[in-house]
Amino acid sequence: MADAARTEKTFFGQPRVLANLFGVEMWERFSFYGMQGILLIYLYYSTAQGGLGIDQTAATSIVGAYGGLVYLSTILGAWLADRMLGAERTLFYSAVLVMIGHLALSVLPGLLGVGVGLVLIALGSGGVKATATSLVGTLYAPGDVRRDAGFSLYYLGINLGALVGPILTGLLQSGLGFHYGFGLAAVGMAIGLAQYSIGRKHLTGKAREVSSPLPASRWPLVAGTAVAAVALIAVLAFTGVLTPDRLANVVVALSVIATIVYFVIILRSRRITVLERRRVLAFIPMFIASAAFWSLYQQQFTVVTIYSDEQLNRDIFGWEMPVSFVQSINPVFIIMLSGAFAALWTKLGSRQPSSPIKFALGTAMMGVAFLLFLPMAGDDPGSAPLLGLIGILFVFTIAELLLSPVGLSLSTKLAPEAFRTQMVALFFLSIALGTAMSGVLAQYYSPTAEAAYFGVLGAVAIALGLVLALLAPFLRRLMAG
Repeated sequence: MADAARTEKTFFGQPRVLANLFGVEMWERFSFYGMQGILLIYLYYSTAQGGLGIDQTAATSIVGAYGGLVYLSTILGAWLADRMLGAERTLFYSAVLVMIGHLALSVLPGLLGVGVGLVLIALGSGGVKATATSLVGTLYAPGDVRRDAGFSLYYLGINLGALVGPILTGLLQSGLGFHYGFGLAAVGMAIGLAQYSIGRKHLTGKAREVSSPLPASRWPLVAGTAVAAVALIAVLAFTGVLTPDRLANVVVALSVIATIVYFVIILRSRRITVLERRRVLAFIPMFIASAAFWSLYQQQFTVVTIYSDEQLNRDIFGWEMPVSFVQSINPVFIIMLSGAFAALWTKLGSRQPSSPIKFALGTAMMGVAFLLFLPMAGDDPGSAPLLGLIGILFVFTIAELLLSPVGLSLSTKLAPEAFRTQMVALFFLSIALGTAMSGVLAQYYSPTAEAAYFGVLGAVAIALGLVLALLAPFLRRLMAG
C-alpha cells in the first residue's frame, strides 16, 4: 500500500485524479460566485446602467429563491447518482447544465435569460454539490493517511474559485457590461468541464456505481412526474400566480414541506432503533439553528450586496471598487482561517466544545455580525467605511467555521443506519430554507430602517444561540455519545 501510494503522488502527494476534481470544482465555484457577485445588481439596475430595472424587492426574492433551489437540487442530484446515473456521470452532466445556464444568462435577453439561466445553474450546481465531495472520498482506501490532506486541498480549490470569480466578473461588468461578466462565468465552467472530460476515465469503481438502481419499470413514472412538474411550474408562471416577488416564499414553503416529510418518515420508521430516534430528535433544534444561521449568512448575496452598492464607500485612492469585489472578502478569510480552526480543534481534542455548543456559537456570532452594522447605520449614500464591512465579514467567516463544517459531519453522525442519505439531505434542506429566507428577509431592508433591520435580526440570532447553548446538555444526552 505504501509503495502504491508513493507511485500515485503526482498532485501534491495525492492521487492524480484529484487534480481533475479539484479543477472542475474550482471552475464551478469560479462561475457560480462570479455570476452571483453581479446577479442582484443586474436585476435591479436600470436599463441605462445595463440592468433589467426590476423592483429591488422582486430582485432579492429571485436571488433568494435561486440560492434555495441550488440546495434543494442537491437532493435531486443525490437521488440521480444513487438510483440512475452514478456519481461520476451525475457530476459530468450537472457541470454541462451549469455551463449552459451561464451561456443562457450571457446570451438570452432580459427575464428569459434570467429564468432559463438560473434554473439550469441551480439544477447543475445542486448536482455538482451532491456528487463532487463523495467522489473525492472514493479516491482513498480505508485507512489512507492522505485522505484529510486531500480534502483540504480540494476545499482550497473551492475557495480559490470563490475568491477569483467575483473579482474578474466584476471587472468585466463594470468595464464592458453584465453579459460579458456572465459570459466569463460560462467560459470558466467550460474550462473546468474540458479538463474534467480529459481525465474522467480514471474515475472508476464506486465512482461509477449506481448504488441502488431504479427498476426499469419505474422509469416512465419518474419521467412523467418530471414532465408534470415542469408543466405545472410553466402554467403557474404564465398565469401570473408565480410572480418574481413570490419566488423566495415558494422555495421557503417547499423547503418546510420537504423537511417535515423527511423528519416524519424517519421518526415513524420501524427500521430505526429507540437510540437512533433520540438522535434524530436531537438534530431538530440544530436544524432550526442552521436555518436561522444561513438566513443571515446568505444575505451576503442580497442585503450585503445592496448595502455595498448604495451605502458603502468603495473609493480606494480615486478608484471605485466594483460591487462584486465584496463577495471575494469571505473566501480570503476562509483560506486564512480554516487551517487555524482545524488545528485548534485537533489541539483541543476531547476538550473542544460539543457540536450543539459550536452550533450555538456560530448562530450567536452571526447575530453579533449583524449588530456590528449598527455603528455604521445611516441613510447617507456611500458613507459606510470599507474597513468596517471587511471587519463584519471577518465575523461572518468565524461564524461559518463554527457551524458549517460541523453541520454535515453531525448529520452523518446522528443518522440512523437506514437513513444516512436522508439525514445529509436534511442538512442541505436547512441551507435551502435559510438561503430562501435570506431573500424573504431582504424585502424588509431599506437604508432608512437599517438600525431596526440589523438590530432585530442580530438580537434574534443571539437569542437562538443562547437557547441552543442552554439546551446543549439535554441534546448531548439525546445524542448518546
